[in-house]
Amino acid sequence: MDLGLSEQQELLKNAAREFLENECPEQHVRDMEEDERGYSPELWGQMAEQGWQGLLIPEEHGGVGFDFLDMCVLLEEFGRALVPGPFMSSVLGGAVSIMEAGSDAQKSEFLPGIASGDLIFSLALTEPSARFDESGIECEATVSGNDVTLNGTKLFVSDAHVADYLVVAARSSSGVCLSIVATDQDGVSVTPLQTIARDKQCEVVLNNASGQLLGADGSGWELLKPVIQKYTVAECAYLVGLSQMDFEIAVDYAKERVQFGRPIGSFQAIQHKCADMVTDVDGSRFIMYKAAWSIATDQSDDETTMAVNMAKAWCSEATRRVVAHGQQIHGGIGFTKDYKVQLYFRRQKRAELAFGDADYHRELVAQQLGL
Repeated sequence: MDLGLSEQQELLKNAAREFLENECPEQHVRDMEEDERGYSPELWGQMAEQGWQGLLIPEEHGGVGFDFLDMCVLLEEFGRALVPGPFMSSVLGGAVSIMEAGSDAQKSEFLPGIASGDLIFSLALTEPSARFDESGIECEATVSGNDVTLNGTKLFVSDAHVADYLVVAARSSSGVCLSIVATDQDGVSVTPLQTIARDKQCEVVLNNASGQLLGADGSGWELLKPVIQKYTVAECAYLVGLSQMDFEIAVDYAKERVQFGRPIGSFQAIQHKCADMVTDVDGSRFIMYKAAWSIATDQSDDETTMAVNMAKAWCSEATRRVVAHGQQIHGGIGFTKDYKVQLYFRRQKRAELAFGDADYHRELVAQQLGL
């Protein structure tokens, strides 16, 4: 595995950082917490002009055709800037699902719209059981040819309130199936939920909602596996960027804040916290890119699965330690809304829980070890 970024990836990283520093400052993040949509259509359009929504989509469908490692480079910068909006929902939940499971007609119909930013998708996976495995899929699907009728409730569906379509995992008589469901029909009811991150997770109630089958009936879970793996590592990349920025803010504060006549960074307790932070950040970056590399280079299923589970287990806990240290270095004010670190603390919790927390993924690692 090459630990260095390619010239193309360096260009992508630098361009993304410069763009987001200008177009997605801290105030924008705060404003979007209060906005009903949770994102700015203007910024969304600018991102589409950069080609970001189509980064993974093949050129023949209006995308850029970069690989998954490139996407993780970009998502590090998203975590650093705390970019609000339905980017991962639409690209990882929507485009990747269609690329993995869709027919040629479905790819031609939907992928260009996702790449251009004209269509927003989201993946409706979890339910009231809050399970991330196949047994958690209880939403009922009735399949007739290419038509699907859906009944059930989906929870924690990111950005469903602004999505044009959902990719819904449901259970038919043949097993798990996937379907593409338009949200502008009477059978789909979307309610935003209150979360610590102030992000836009939603409850989606499906009442005889109609959709079109995505992939073969009964093969939905196998089709979802690579989607979930990529989405999980994408969350890890976001966590890496988030924790890197939190670390930098904390170190700067430790150098500037004077107490007892000297910068607090001169005290050993603060120094050790900062050392722990950078160790956790770099460890998270390494294990995340190892998993991303396994996916991008089509390593064996067993190797990739282990790498993904290890990455999420480590990144979930390591970045939680980072943001906790960041707040402790700031003292009590680190928990107030006036200071930036509280934004990172709250966003970390969302990504930590997405697609399973550290305990969930440790259990999966143990199973793969035959324990």
